[in-house]
Amino acid sequence: MVNSIPIPPTPVNEPVLGYLPGSPEREALKAELERQSNEILEIPCIINGEEVFTGNVVEQVMPHDHSHVIARVHLAGEAEVNAAIESALNAHTMWSTMPWQARAAIFLKASEMLAGERRAEINASTMLNQSKTCHQAEIDSACELIDFWRFNSDYARQIYEDLQPPISPSSMWNSSEVRPLEGFVFSVTPFNFSSIAANLPSCAAIMGNVGVWKPSRNSYVSNYLLMRLMMDAGLPPGVINFIPGKASVVGEICISHSELAGIHFTGSTAVFRKMWRDVANNLESMRSYPRIVGETGGKDFIVAHPDCDRQALLVAILRGAFEFQGQKCSAASRAYVPESVWNAIKDDYCAEVAKITVGDPRDFSNYMSAVIDRKSFDNITGYIDRAHADPNCDVITGGTYDDSTGYFIQPTTVVCKDPRSESMAEEIFGPVMSIHVYDDDGFEDVLTLCDTTSEYALTGSIFATDRRHIETAMAALRYAAGNFYINDKPTGAVVGQQPFGGARGSGTNDKAGSPLNLLRWVSPRSIKETFTPPHDWTYGFLG
Repeated sequence: MVNSIPIPPTPVNEPVLGYLPGSPEREALKAELERQSNEILEIPCIINGEEVFTGNVVEQVMPHDHSHVIARVHLAGEAEVNAAIESALNAHTMWSTMPWQARAAIFLKASEMLAGERRAEINASTMLNQSKTCHQAEIDSACELIDFWRFNSDYARQIYEDLQPPISPSSMWNSSEVRPLEGFVFSVTPFNFSSIAANLPSCAAIMGNVGVWKPSRNSYVSNYLLMRLMMDAGLPPGVINFIPGKASVVGEICISHSELAGIHFTGSTAVFRKMWRDVANNLESMRSYPRIVGETGGKDFIVAHPDCDRQALLVAILRGAFEFQGQKCSAASRAYVPESVWNAIKDDYCAEVAKITVGDPRDFSNYMSAVIDRKSFDNITGYIDRAHADPNCDVITGGTYDDSTGYFIQPTTVVCKDPRSESMAEEIFGPVMSIHVYDDDGFEDVLTLCDTTSEYALTGSIFATDRRHIETAMAALRYAAGNFYINDKPTGAVVGQQPFGGARGSGTNDKAGSPLNLLRWVSPRSIKETFTPPHDWTYGFLG
């Protein structure tokens, strides 16, 4: 008798809870925020399923209250990084030969735990650690991660079960299989999305890979709790090793290791390019050519045609630029608006932005909170200060900031006469929207301008009503964005609906939230079995 493991349930996107006044989810989240605000976590490395306290401790604080410590984090040194790699490699045979259904079951269980009893815990940690509002935490650390785990399990099924068999002529049997990569996958994750942080190591793991996870220095609390969640769902020791530490220590050891099988990265373009160069310089000592998958920066755009829905445009600019303080790689950060449209919406736009409240995310009336840390605060405010000093720039909203309690920056809008000014071209990663107002008859020229101003090509959108103008923009901006939106803000991709990623300076465009990404973590093998092998080495033409 052959026992069969059922296929995963058909995935559906997790509904976003509203956290309305009096709702049970709001009360549960408020209570969890209070509990976590009154404790200081001791966060270890996790190597082979064991907690390792190194004694080399850094403190994690709330960005919106930077005197409030929420964790003491034990950083990995050289010994811990090497132990993590060894642990992953020792787990490779066990994990890579486990049936894919059994691996997927772990993450499906994790998704149910996150959708249920662990939802408030993970959302609260993301709010406190990364200064997200309840809505931003809900769509990130709950819904998107639940979706990643559900959909990735089904994408794994598609890859394993729907692999098209090769042709087998008579006397032979041809087949194919997909194997995990040989070695370990190094996952380097960002602060701004807890879902991405957990997805990068886990999607490779679903496909049978083992790995080392280096979380961002600014999201240790939420990432540690997600690691514990995966372990509580049944993840065996050694499959994912959680290694907080300095990039100069963790990265250097992992990237030079002979058994490096792949890198799964989300972060800055400059860091990713350096990692790629370092891998190339180490190839002679490596067993394989590592798979390198990265999603990096963005300078995401909105282009409006004179014939557009003006109120929809206003809302898209406001939401696209200022939700989560603009700290999304997909956040709208430059807009090209025709003069007639801008004259019609400018006053209303400024009035609406003025209504945005900025403060502690535990106060649910706040729309924005703090940027992540001092380095980010100084970088963003530098752009604002230079815009104030530039006679070609007009700061029409915000432009002020305060770091006395938290790293707060008011939602800032800069109207730029020069369409290639620094704030129109460079990634700022904060609540700064730059707008260039163009002559109504210059639509096609502004499309070329949009396409050539930035090195990035992550997300963008077109606002127009007449379909001819939409098609013109679609053609002109074909390579300007990996995720392109029509009459919508250029942010908010949903797993299974809009697979996410961009090219040019924005990454390898391997589309998280689709089977394309999971395919990067397997290595196919073709197998030929001959039933009647030849017994004579000669060929007829020799006669």
